Amino acid sequence: MEMQIDSQKPVLVTGATGYVAGWVVKRLLEKGLTVRATVRDPSNEGRLAYLRALAEGTKGTIEFFGADLLEKGSFDEAMQGCGVVLHIASPYIASVKDPQRELIDPALNGTRNVLEAVNRTESVTRVVLTSSCAAIFGSSADLANTPNGVFNEEVWNTTSSLTDGAYSYSKTLAEREAWKIHDAQSRWRLVVVNPPGVFGPGIRMHENAESFRILTSFVDGTFASGVPDIRIGFVDVRDVAEAHLRAAFLPNASGRNIISGHNSGFVELAGLVKREFPAIRVSDRKLPKWLLWLVGPILNSALTRRFISRNVGHPWRADNRKSIEELGMTYRPLDETFRDHIEQLMKSGSIKAAA
Repeated sequence: MEMQIDSQKPVLVTGATGYVAGWVVKRLLEKGLTVRATVRDPSNEGRLAYLRALAEGTKGTIEFFGADLLEKGSFDEAMQGCGVVLHIASPYIASVKDPQRELIDPALNGTRNVLEAVNRTESVTRVVLTSSCAAIFGSSADLANTPNGVFNEEVWNTTSSLTDGAYSYSKTLAEREAWKIHDAQSRWRLVVVNPPGVFGPGIRMHENAESFRILTSFVDGTFASGVPDIRIGFVDVRDVAEAHLRAAFLPNASGRNIISGHNSGFVELAGLVKREFPAIRVSDRKLPKWLLWLVGPILNSALTRRFISRNVGHPWRADNRKSIEELGMTYRPLDETFRDHIEQLMKSGSIKAAA
């Protein structure tokens, strides 16, 4: 599938220092594009040096602009002359004190501010929004209510709320707002990328990425006695970046797109770690659900009894056929993703394996 890339027009990437955005920026630079990268503080050279280094040796160039998701009009300058906008910036924090302020406001108002800027910028013809499978389901138990026993692009998350699954709620609200703004105009096209659990090495270490926290649990001895039977979708961050390019530049790309490589789960992940890294102390034994029910909330505030009830022991299946047939996606093997990611974690010294 041939991507139609106009290298004369710059491309805007919001939240360019993020985990997914780093790989997107790399791929855009390799294609010879000028990347307009929005960051909170463009004067922080130490934080941006690795992105500048990415541009060296490529045909592309990178320019930094300060922008704030909550500040109206702050994306206007960076967007001038751009043909494509990739709105990737959005907080992903599992444990928050104030979900409205930390998750909902930046996700919803940030999307609104970026797309209102798009409406003011005549040169923009396409917007790619980084949403999530979290906008499709709230809990694995939601699978039982899907039309064909599978999560697909027609399904929306209707079970999350501000007090239960606030992150998923924020992604749902933000994507619905994006479609509302898109449908009220006819100049630009919106294409949405919906990945599940994103793993794989970062362009730099991303200690704040949720995948870092999850993988750390598989390496530091947390699951030495067993793992919860939680099933999710997995996808490599490098494949997610490729999906963004295809969403941006394939002429017929449209709508929502589930970017999921594998329907799998924590038990399989533990087995993979055990096989690939035999020195790491991890068990692929399923922890009994009743035991998690008793001690889960004590060990981890995110393991609420409602979460355990609606996620542990439930199947999880997503249909990725649209991404394969319409975007031409192929997906890396799961063992490659986790081997590369864990090796990066170990080399960085950020975590130590429990032997």
